Amino acid sequence: MLDGLEAALRRSHPDRPAVLGRRGIRRGDLADLAAGYAGALHHRGLAAGDTIGVAVRPGPRALAIMLAAYRLGLRVAVLDPSAGPDVLTARLALARPALVVADAAAQAVAGWAQRLAGRAGLALPALDRLGPVVTVGRRLPGSAPALAPRGPAGVPDRSDSDGDAVIVFTSGTTSRPRAVVHTRASVNAGMAAVTGLVGPRPGDVVLGGTFFVLVPSLAAGAAVVQPARSARRLAVQLDRVRPRHTYLTPPQLRAVLDAGARFTGSVYSGSAPVSAALLGRVRAAGATAAYGVYALTELFPAAAVEAAEKASFDGDGDLIGAPLPGVEASLDETGQLLLAGPSAAHRYLGEEPLNAVATGDVARLDADGRIVLAGRCKDMILRRAENIYPGLYEPALHVSGVNLALLVGVPAGDGDERLVAVVEPQPGADERAVRKSLTAPLARMGAARPDAVVFAPVPVAGRSRKPDRAAAAALAARLTGSGRG
Repeated sequence: MLDGLEAALRRSHPDRPAVLGRRGIRRGDLADLAAGYAGALHHRGLAAGDTIGVAVRPGPRALAIMLAAYRLGLRVAVLDPSAGPDVLTARLALARPALVVADAAAQAVAGWAQRLAGRAGLALPALDRLGPVVTVGRRLPGSAPALAPRGPAGVPDRSDSDGDAVIVFTSGTTSRPRAVVHTRASVNAGMAAVTGLVGPRPGDVVLGGTFFVLVPSLAAGAAVVQPARSARRLAVQLDRVRPRHTYLTPPQLRAVLDAGARFTGSVYSGSAPVSAALLGRVRAAGATAAYGVYALTELFPAAAVEAAEKASFDGDGDLIGAPLPGVEASLDETGQLLLAGPSAAHRYLGEEPLNAVATGDVARLDADGRIVLAGRCKDMILRRAENIYPGLYEPALHVSGVNLALLVGVPAGDGDERLVAVVEPQPGADERAVRKSLTAPLARMGAARPDAVVFAPVPVAGRSRKPDRAAAAALAARLTGSGRG
């Protein structure tokens, strides 16, 4: 898919929009921008196998840089400037990019790029100082020198080569960050899987902001619009562009639904748990289909389930659907879900190749081969010598009127834990009605019934705004008056 995208942008309706909106661009112009950046990177002496760090906001420039890197056979290390200077320093030390490409906003947020550009202040243990930084797009005072697009004459085309394509950092401390390495083959396989799941068509409008949304859509001839940041503006945007396909995270969906949004076409959501209740709200708001997508940085996408199938599931745990074509699911001796397939990452940087991706999720495979999650291995709660996996029971707590619900353990003082349900009602929901609706699900939990139920906003963290279990446990301890042992 990536091999021929630049040519497809020129060949197929080059005057049509590729990305809509204030920072939009036509298909042919996007191809020209990618070719210009390829020329600029080649002129700086970068060659196949080199690594560049990219800290550019999602949009046409970021996509053009990625396409340029792909054409030259470069490896891209995706950098998040909001991670903070210490974490960024450790990640840069691990990836060792020959060049860091950043926009002015990323440099301003990070507060590190100017020092890098001056090759001062970030000398790392046992490493030479890091390479130079360049700016794409508009420069601000103090920004690094510009990476100006150049003519593509003499630029080699390594787009059909093998090897590493991208490094994505997932977690880790400043001393040991962890980085997922995808090859060019696994990236292409992942995007092919997205195409098979979604089925974008020429002329469609697709709303979404990630690379895995942009590339399959553009390759199919669709136009992409990036979601507005505020829920109110996003609701207006959905009404104005009426996308055939929409990709939003669960927090984005909840916020825009609370803002009164209406949907058209199919809606896909992932990166955090997606409840049947949330998918049901999306369908009720006009979507023709609503899917929860199970994906990891190491394998995207892995499984998907539509709202109706998820709502009809009455077993314990969280049904995430059957593995997508090519994805192989199995369990290890502890019940942890293992995944393999063409779209799986090759390895973690500095480690041996992966035979399978260990997801960290406890799961089971039902009689139809569908994956049912029971919770995170590390989230297990020990109460009265019984192991309780929260994910096995949390879906039942998402009754009408509930935005989010978590089960967390609060230390009881003797190595045991109290089990507390933290429930976040939807805005305007009647708390008494929600408590009444929870009566039956709580009764069905048997030995895993929580010791207390508290109503409060569930803490979230990270760029995807996932529920923060540690913060929720601390909140539950305060609200229930539980002391630390």
